[in-house]
Amino acid sequence: MKKKILGFVIFLLVLNIKVYSDNNIFLTYKIENQILTNVDIKNESVYLLALSSQLKNLDDKTILKIAEGSLVRETVKKIELLKYMYLKKDNKMLDVVIRDFYVKLNLNNEQEFKKYLNNYDLTLNEVKEKINIETSWNRLIYDKYNNQVQINIKDLKKKIQIQKKSEYSKSYRLSEIVFEKKNITLNDTFKIIENSIKEIGFKNSANIYSIASSAKFGGDLSWVQEKNLSKKILITLEDLTIGKHTQPIQIGNKFLILNLDEVKEEKIKIDEKKELEKMITYERNRQLKQFSKIYYDKVKINTIINEL
Repeated sequence: MKKKILGFVIFLLVLNIKVYSDNNIFLTYKIENQILTNVDIKNESVYLLALSSQLKNLDDKTILKIAEGSLVRETVKKIELLKYMYLKKDNKMLDVVIRDFYVKLNLNNEQEFKKYLNNYDLTLNEVKEKINIETSWNRLIYDKYNNQVQINIKDLKKKIQIQKKSEYSKSYRLSEIVFEKKNITLNDTFKIIENSIKEIGFKNSANIYSIASSAKFGGDLSWVQEKNLSKKILITLEDLTIGKHTQPIQIGNKFLILNLDEVKEEKIKIDEKKELEKMITYERNRQLKQFSKIYYDKVKINTIINEL
């Protein structure tokens, strides 16, 4: 009995102070009942470097800070998912997301992806475990909010009719920084981000300042067709040259900065039924993405996070 009590006391001490071992391992966070160490954060930084090579241009301290924020977000999500038993091993979306990952890295197949990860001392199973948290989170958001998604089919059909009158369609390759205005003014927040963009580039700044899930990929949104963009954003993009970014665009209680990476025009042949399905899917995903941010903020507020 005495041994059990002693063990419990030692456990409490470990949770409330930074403990250094011979290998210089120390505690950094206690999130609910989950403990994060400096080694966990270092491993997260390796994972992020594997996904986003432009991070290599940043100093080690900045990379670790980005990894710390990423790991805290992941841990908060994991704790919430376990409340609903959402972390399942038979996640059907994993293979789809893995494919998207290696395509973004200009790799041809999963085998090449495994070899690539090996260079970072990562295994495919480790990556799948992390992706499982993200895809499971998306599933949770879908189940909670899909019935609140509102799509104006008439408006989408009108867009299709307008498209049919044009022989060509534009697509924009975009990157994003999504941020919140906290203890300083919007202008001051934007100045800080803009100075960062000037110094280290848009993608590295997205890694640091963006609260969107795309931050892991330098804010990359890939190609977005003009039909899926709001009039407000389209008008803003028309005034941009490639490599430039927008002023902050308010979306709910958050703000969006878009960087124009590339533009292309394609000859179009429209199948109205398929086009409508694509537009509905895009709009649903856009709204669910907003619900995801709102829900995460709510969960985080109600999660006990102690920095040790």
